[in-house]
Amino acid sequence: MNRYERWKRGLNWPVFLWILIIHLAACAAPFFFSWIGLAAAAALYVVTAGLGISVGYHRYFTHRAFRTYRPIRWLLATVGGLAGEGPVLQWVANHRKHHAHSDHEGDPHRPADGSWWAHVLWLFPWASKEERNRLHSRWARDLMGERFLRFQHQTYIFWHLLLAGLCFAVGSVLVDARTGISVVAWGMAVRLVAVLHATWAINSASHLWGYRRYPTDDNSRNLWWLALVTFGEGWHNNHHAFPAAANHGHRWWELDPSYWTIRLMGKLGLAWKIRRSGA
Repeated sequence: MNRYERWKRGLNWPVFLWILIIHLAACAAPFFFSWIGLAAAAALYVVTAGLGISVGYHRYFTHRAFRTYRPIRWLLATVGGLAGEGPVLQWVANHRKHHAHSDHEGDPHRPADGSWWAHVLWLFPWASKEERNRLHSRWARDLMGERFLRFQHQTYIFWHLLLAGLCFAVGSVLVDARTGISVVAWGMAVRLVAVLHATWAINSASHLWGYRRYPTDDNSRNLWWLALVTFGEGWHNNHHAFPAAANHGHRWWELDPSYWTIRLMGKLGLAWKIRRSGA
C-alpha cells in the first residue's frame, strides 16, 4: 500500500492530536520560562532520548545488541515510552520493518515518498486495530508475549500524565505554581518536541544528507550534527551496515554516547553479550 492509498483511509486522529497538542504547548513555553524548567527539559531529554530511545527502544529492544536483567528491561521500556514516540511494540515493529525494506517499497517512512512524509507525515494515516496487530505479530512477535510490554502499550498516555503531574509538583514545591507550569511546559512539551524531531530526522535527514562509509543497499548516511543530538544515532550508515551492533560510531571521532552507556552498563554488570561491529 503506497502513501496515497494510506491517506484515503483517513486520519489517525489520536496520533495527530497528540502531536498537535505537544507542539501547541511548546509554543506557550516561552511565556513560562524558568531555569528550573529548562534544566528539567535538558535532564529529561537525556533520559528519554538517550537512555529510553537510543539505548532502550533501538539498540536493545529492536536489535538485541546486548542483554540485561528484567528490571533494567522494564526501566528502558518505561523511559522510552516517555519520549512520546509510542509504546515499545509499535516502535519496534515499525523500525524492524524499516530495516527490512529500507528506502524501498514497504518502508514505512521512505524518503522517496517525500522528505516530510519520511519525517512525520507517515504517522498520520489511519490504521485499523487489526492492521496494527498484524504489524506487531509480523515484526515484534518476540515482544508480544511479555506482560509488562503489553501493560505499557495499554497505559501509554497514563505515564505521560503522571510525569506531567510530577513536574508540576516539583516546580510548585521548590518555588511556586507558576514555576510548576514552567516545568511542565519545558520538561514535557518543549522536551517532547525536541526528542520527536531529533528521532524523526533519523528517518528523513540521515537518508538524504551526509556521507556513506559502507555500500548498503539503501541511502542511509552518517550525519555528524544529528549524531550529536541523538546520542550517536546519526551514524546511520554505520548502523545499517551493522544493524545488530551496539556501537554506531566506527571511528574515534564518531562520538557515540549511547554505546558508552552500554559499555558502562557492562562494566557494572548490568549488561552482557554486547555485540560490536568488526569495523
